[in-house]
Amino acid sequence: MANLKPSIIVIFGASGDLAHVKIFPALYGLWEEGFFPETFIIAGFARTKFDDESFKKTIFESINSYCRKRPVSEDNFINFSKHIYYLPSQYAEQESFKKLSEFTTAKASEYNMPKNVVYYLSTPPSVYDNVIDGIKNVGLVSGTFKSGCFSRVVIEKPFGYDYKSAEELNKNLLSVFNEDEIYRIDHYLGKETVQNILAFRFANAIFEPIWNNKYIEHVQISALESIGVGLRAGYFDKSGTIRDMMQNHMMQLLSLVAIEPPALFDADDIRDEKVKLLKSVRHLSLNDVKNCVVRGQYDRGMINNKPVIGYREEEGIALNSFTDTFMAMKLFIDNYRWAGVPFYIRAGKRLKTFKTEICVYFKKLPYSLFAKTGIENMRQNSVIITIQPNEGISINIGAKMPGFKLDIEPVNMVFNYRSSFKLSPPEAYERLIYDIISGDQTLFARYDDMLIAWELITSILNGWSKMESPAFPNYEAGSWGPKEADNLLKADGLSWNN
Repeated sequence: MANLKPSIIVIFGASGDLAHVKIFPALYGLWEEGFFPETFIIAGFARTKFDDESFKKTIFESINSYCRKRPVSEDNFINFSKHIYYLPSQYAEQESFKKLSEFTTAKASEYNMPKNVVYYLSTPPSVYDNVIDGIKNVGLVSGTFKSGCFSRVVIEKPFGYDYKSAEELNKNLLSVFNEDEIYRIDHYLGKETVQNILAFRFANAIFEPIWNNKYIEHVQISALESIGVGLRAGYFDKSGTIRDMMQNHMMQLLSLVAIEPPALFDADDIRDEKVKLLKSVRHLSLNDVKNCVVRGQYDRGMINNKPVIGYREEEGIALNSFTDTFMAMKLFIDNYRWAGVPFYIRAGKRLKTFKTEICVYFKKLPYSLFAKTGIENMRQNSVIITIQPNEGISINIGAKMPGFKLDIEPVNMVFNYRSSFKLSPPEAYERLIYDIISGDQTLFARYDDMLIAWELITSILNGWSKMESPAFPNYEAGSWGPKEADNLLKADGLSWNN
């Protein structure tokens, strides 16, 4: 990695949880690793009343709680904080954006640096349009401002509420920024193992020739959480798992595990292949939504031997909420590589364990040489890509046990990041923020693949609107989710990798 260019990073929503839990720790981590140039500015823009010093104090506390390398020395933070400023502002007031324009111009002049600006929207989606309009109305991205400099905007999920709202948000963004200046951030794509999916597939001759329907029986993609909604009730109850996880994270994982090899390893070629892949996902009819999609909501239960409350008992959640906290679906990709291979996808909260993984199951042998020896039902080979919590890849094979008797048992060949490389990978936000400032869009969603994913999700939402809602809650906290999700696979003689 090279050092980043001198930049002004404006963080809208700088007093919020996302900024303090993810963004500021990532910025500090990059600075401590020596990736930031000597000249850079971090400007907080939010409604909370802080001055520069009180704002810096909250950042120091956050970094000491969430930074990858901690504790953080006070001396180091003092040097880092010399670059931090705070602008108490209102998102709907043009005067706040005029002050921001004056601030960026003055600081670029004061520090004799190019006016490279990254606008990071770490705000609730309800104020996205206010921020975009504010940037547009005071000319923060126009004319000579862009001469020899860059301006970029970072937007957090959800990218809209459905297909129509996503399209409108995208039009508003494109009225101010070019597509190559828009970074739709999905933190899953910053995780090392997610990035390693492409290396695993395309840098190893032993896997790519068998990565198709001739050899692969089915694929499972799971993102399971043991936590509940926590402090995100206001956001989550409007989105549910379908918008919070399926439209973005899970569709991106599906894309990476299934895309064709790109012509070149660059942002446009990789994202072109993701678009082709998502276009090949079979559209869901109303009947498909009924039979191939499962939704759930957690009830009271036990997590780590401790009782937890149900979703409708969480603070800020209505007693009659029909928001989904779990979702599973069965998809098919209609192209030459994947025709006939089912992809089972699930995500949910308050489940038995915390893990995100991709399980690729290979077809069983057409004939067993060992049947006459009494060895039957040998476990099929599989590749399991673990994205969190313990990043790595395991390959399941059959091997003979030591001894005089022929007895074949499954064994795992395991690659683990920490044990293999003797270091911990950077946090996802560190990698993504580095790419934003350096101008690499490889790990970010483009407008077309984002809208295609919304087409699929909107078809499910429309289907649900025509169906009777399930009897929520329909799974206990601490379980693997509703039994209907198990039945998705049981109908095909399969089971989830629990």
